[in-house]
Amino acid sequence: MHDMKALVCAPAQLWCDPDGTVAGGGTHAGAASIGGFYVADTRVVSSIGVAVDGEPATPLTWRTTRRAASVTSMVARNVDGPTVDPQLRLDERRELAHDALTERIDVRSAADRERTVTLSVAIGLDMATMQEVKGGAPSAAASGGAIALRAADGAAVAEYGGMTVTIEPVGGETCGTVGDATGGADCGAACDAAAGTADRGTAPTVAIDVDGLVCTARWTLTVPARGRAGVGLRVRVAAPDAVVAAAGTPCPWDGLRAVADDSRVRRWVNASLDDLAGLRLSVPALPDDEFLAAGAPWFFTLFGRDSLWAARFLLPLTTRTAMGTLRTLAHFQATELDAATNAEPGKIMHELRGEQLVSTGAFAEDGMSLPPLYYGTIDATPLWVITLAEALRWGAPEDEVRALLPNLEAALAWLRDWGDCDGDGFLEYVDRTGQGLSNQGWKDSGDSVRWNDGSIADGPIALCEVQGYAYQAAMLGADLLDRFGRPGGDEWRAWAATLKRRFNERFWVDDGRGRYPAIALDRDKRPVDALTSNIGHLLGTGILDERGVRDVAARLASPEMLSGYGVRTMSSAAGGYWPQSYHCGSVWAHDSAIVMNGLAAEGHVDEAVRIAEGLVRAAEAFDYQIPELYAGDALEDGAGGPAPYPAACHPQAWSAASSVAVAALLLGMRPDGSTHPVDSPLARGLRFERG
Repeated sequence: MHDMKALVCAPAQLWCDPDGTVAGGGTHAGAASIGGFYVADTRVVSSIGVAVDGEPATPLTWRTTRRAASVTSMVARNVDGPTVDPQLRLDERRELAHDALTERIDVRSAADRERTVTLSVAIGLDMATMQEVKGGAPSAAASGGAIALRAADGAAVAEYGGMTVTIEPVGGETCGTVGDATGGADCGAACDAAAGTADRGTAPTVAIDVDGLVCTARWTLTVPARGRAGVGLRVRVAAPDAVVAAAGTPCPWDGLRAVADDSRVRRWVNASLDDLAGLRLSVPALPDDEFLAAGAPWFFTLFGRDSLWAARFLLPLTTRTAMGTLRTLAHFQATELDAATNAEPGKIMHELRGEQLVSTGAFAEDGMSLPPLYYGTIDATPLWVITLAEALRWGAPEDEVRALLPNLEAALAWLRDWGDCDGDGFLEYVDRTGQGLSNQGWKDSGDSVRWNDGSIADGPIALCEVQGYAYQAAMLGADLLDRFGRPGGDEWRAWAATLKRRFNERFWVDDGRGRYPAIALDRDKRPVDALTSNIGHLLGTGILDERGVRDVAARLASPEMLSGYGVRTMSSAAGGYWPQSYHCGSVWAHDSAIVMNGLAAEGHVDEAVRIAEGLVRAAEAFDYQIPELYAGDALEDGAGGPAPYPAACHPQAWSAASSVAVAALLLGMRPDGSTHPVDSPLARGLRFERG
């Protein structure tokens, strides 16, 4: 899906082929296509087909026109005319709302006489679950006859699982002059300006037919000589039982744009801000508290770790997203022990779904089955504490922070009482159900924790970066307790000091080229000796001493870790390295941004800027929408740029928010509002403006 196009307006998303074709019921690049219109983790619409006089229109180009809107230009074939050139051009204008997809078809004619054609739009439904789509499995709802689609009062209505889908015509118009058949400034610009803002006139009479799970709308359309006529359809979705909803407040960065001498920086930041606006969600219980969906299409919901990191990256621009994320996660903070969901008192959740998430299709053999509210994460709880402290530092209202102090105390207690599952003084995880995530740090694939020879480590696993998060959370949590007159600060500082001492005694290894922290301790408390990007997350947490900071910075800046497009997740010299591996050699923009910020916090600004430069190169290579991850090939390999990872999410919250982290680094943004730009060409002329 790496070359497919997406529009997002959370909780809705639309996926199409590069030419605008939506064919989720078929294939793309030889595999089952993910194309379709989704709401609430359900592919509502799997196909959209436009035809003139019974023949499918031929798509030419697809482009976005503004946030959550696109236009596909097509031509109608085999319509008689004076030349072999197509005389009818169709502009398929789509606009995505949080609960609807609107399709407007503008038919333009270059002919010198009026033309009458039959225009049809066929909408196919399949109600596939996200896991069915991900695994390439057929929709059980569609094959089992559980979807009731019927014609009703000039529209079509489908019902399934508490969701109601209405397909209805919307207005169009007829225009007497096109000016030129390519869509000149007269009619074309007016159409662009009007699309999606109001119904434009009265559409011709439409006939709605239903055949199985396909709804077809047909118009007999008279197109004026050298003129234009238009029709439209809207697919509306009511999902009252959905666990997530559109954010109920205005986007905090609406109207904010980056300006920079380097167009790559400007384009990346502004494209990312648009993507992030489309990822804003809330939960029904807290409609005014926004958070960011982790990523489209697979993770279009609340994720503890992902939503927190994205909100942290945005702190230089706004604290609203961070506070909304913190309150939403506090709403779901566990209060009791539940082995089935991996919940423990004080723990912050991992992910929220509308139903049990069961692997199907290509992934069926992994046996994963996660409850709708799942707590299988080792790092979300300390990250919640850190984000709360950083939000206050960046200007979050004190009364909002004070209201979360009971949740802070519960989260800190979890570090001590539950995070250490075997009593060795470190935080570690283990999946006790056999159906959950076997790895529960940010690298949560089953093969992500490896020895240097490539073999996979046995759990329980104590990740190195989690110890750093826990140390930082304890120290910052102690400061918050002191600031608000709550007891316990000194006890948490003592706990953190013990953790720091034990970490530096147990985690360090040396491969003959220098020392570095192991990625983890395994079941037998042996340091797992692969060199990975995880060590970069330790920077800025305070758990490393001065020598440790120097050693970590040196290894991260080496060619085996720094690819030229960001930091590799695993050293290219490691036995388990593969540039196309999900977690063992690929590059993740957010991971690189975390390392970048850590280097800068420890005074290694030059090394941090090198990472920023690599991310800007990657942004340019991906047309300024950096995906979830990409191959960790070196810049000098001559491969023509970073290779995409085929199933990577895009847009993805923490990848998009990494652009703000890079801009903040380049500008030297401080919580007091001052800026101290770094000495880099990327920083020239860089600023944020409203208007």
